[in-house]
Amino acid sequence: MPSSSFRSPLLHPCALPETSAPELTLKDPKKHEDWDSLTASFAGSANVPFLLLQLPQIVLNARNLIAGNNTALFAVPWLGMLTGLLGNLSLMSYFARKRETEAVVVQSLGCISTYVVIAQLAIAEAMPLPQFIATTAVVATGLTLNFLNYIRWLPEGAWLLWEDFMTIGGLAVLPQVMWSTFVPFIPNSVLPGIIFGSLATVAVVMTSLDKLSKGGTKFVRALSGWTATLLFMWMPVAQMWTNYLNPSNIEGLSACTMLLSMLGNGLMLPRAVFIRDLMWFTGSFWASILQGWGNLACMYCFNTISREFFFATTSGLISWLAFTLWRDTAAYGNSSPMTSVKELVFGK
Repeated sequence: MPSSSFRSPLLHPCALPETSAPELTLKDPKKHEDWDSLTASFAGSANVPFLLLQLPQIVLNARNLIAGNNTALFAVPWLGMLTGLLGNLSLMSYFARKRETEAVVVQSLGCISTYVVIAQLAIAEAMPLPQFIATTAVVATGLTLNFLNYIRWLPEGAWLLWEDFMTIGGLAVLPQVMWSTFVPFIPNSVLPGIIFGSLATVAVVMTSLDKLSKGGTKFVRALSGWTATLLFMWMPVAQMWTNYLNPSNIEGLSACTMLLSMLGNGLMLPRAVFIRDLMWFTGSFWASILQGWGNLACMYCFNTISREFFFATTSGLISWLAFTLWRDTAAYGNSSPMTSVKELVFGK
């Protein structure tokens, strides 16, 4: 791992294009360089929990299926898993275009592991069969096209069509998934997906025809990244809504999965703060708080994890956030942590 710049791929679903820290006049360049190296190491070490993220849930699901306890699998919302799968596919396409080998491998493993969970849900009839068949087709197509593009066997035109498809698909699926999460409390409708999918199609076509301004084109090209981030951000919302509606199914959740999610995303936070990447920070912070800690809080409230375990993870997360801001403030020579936060949100 280089000490001066982060060359390791950013492997979480909210990972974004490689950037570098802003060039500044520093009070203590050595502190800045050390923090640069350390955040790179943290981000690299996040690969381990991300790779292991779905394994506890897969094992737990398998045990419940073998025991005939299919009801427990209803605690895992297939809509939330689908949003994560689409986010993996979007970011795998980005990294394949950038020829980031390790990132492509990890995003591929993320797709496969999430698909295994979705298949288990389909077996337990916790996911409708038509949606499962459609998901299978998209996953198979995405993995194949990304592999062919990575080894340069795919025509450029075909790859651009796939990227446009992912942009349109992501923008159509995200509002539809958000809407569907709250059915039957709101009317069941496909209008959100149709409306946003149509708008996305128009935007992509206009971009392809050079009918948009430079700023408009840049905005459309950035949509896939933000869509992938928002898809992952919705996963904990869908999960916590399921917890609220069916508290008896909390036993179907794996505390280890939630802890790994919190760890993986938490390890990415220092690097996101260091390079002042708001989109990356937003996704990682949201996932740490809701996907990880938030679900652990639900499990604690329903007595499926111990008080000691919950308060230990809570203390660890708060300490890690404080450490991140303290070290970043010292590295940039800022007067307070709030300065680092302002630079992250509003830029330098």
